[in-house]
Amino acid sequence: MASYAFVLVVGLFAGALSGIIGTGASIMLLPVLVFQFGPKQAVPMMAIAGLMSNIAKVWAWWREVDWRASLAYSATGVPAAALGARTLLVLPSHWVDVALGTFFLLMIPGRRWLTARHLRIGLWQLAVAGGIIGFLTGIVISTGPLSVPAFTSYGLRRGAFISTEAASSLALFVSKVTTFRQFGALPLPSIIQGLIIGSSVMAGAFLGKAVVQRMSVSVFQHVLDALLLCSGLALLWAALAG
Repeated sequence: MASYAFVLVVGLFAGALSGIIGTGASIMLLPVLVFQFGPKQAVPMMAIAGLMSNIAKVWAWWREVDWRASLAYSATGVPAAALGARTLLVLPSHWVDVALGTFFLLMIPGRRWLTARHLRIGLWQLAVAGGIIGFLTGIVISTGPLSVPAFTSYGLRRGAFISTEAASSLALFVSKVTTFRQFGALPLPSIIQGLIIGSSVMAGAFLGKAVVQRMSVSVFQHVLDALLLCSGLALLWAALAG
C-alpha cells in the first residue's frame, strides 16, 4: 500500500506536468514504476497510464483540438506505432536513447530558429512526422518531447497544442497497447495496476489545465525548452549508464 501511495502521488505530479506542457508524464513516472515494480511490470503499466493521461488532456481541452492536424499525424503514426511495438520485442533500444537525447538538445535552438523565421509545416509534413515518431513511440516508452517541435511548427500553442498532441498520442497509445496485448505482454494484473495509477495522472492533467490558463505564451515556450533540455540529458545519461 505504501508503494502504491507513493506512486499515486508521483502520478498526480506527473499528470500535472503533462497537463501544463503537453508531455513528460512518462519521463517522470517511469523511473518510479521501475523502482517500485520492476521493468517488466513498469512498461505495460506506463502504457495504460499514458493512455489515460491523453484521454484526460483531450477531455480538458476538447474545444481546442485541431482535428485535421490530429488526423494527419495519426494516419501514419498509428500503424507505425504498432510496427514499433512489435520491433521492441526483438530489437535493443539503447542506440535510440542516444539519438533521441541528442535530438532533444538540438531542438532547443532549432525550435527557436524556426520560430524566429516564422517557418511553418503543413499537414503532409505533420503526417511524415507522425510516421517517424509513431514508430519510435512503439520502440521506446517516452518520445513525447519529439512531438513538441512537430506540432508547434504547425502553429499550435498552449491549449490547442496540448489537446491536439494528446488526441494524436492517444491513437498511438491505443495502437501500442493493443499490440502489446496481442503478443501477451500486457496481462490483466498490469492493466488493473495501470488503471489505478492512471487515475492519478488524469487528475493531475486537469490541475495542469488551470496552470496553463494563467500562463503567457512566452513562459509556455520557456517551459517547453526546459522539458527538451531535461529529456535530452536524461536520455543521454541513461544511454551512458547502460
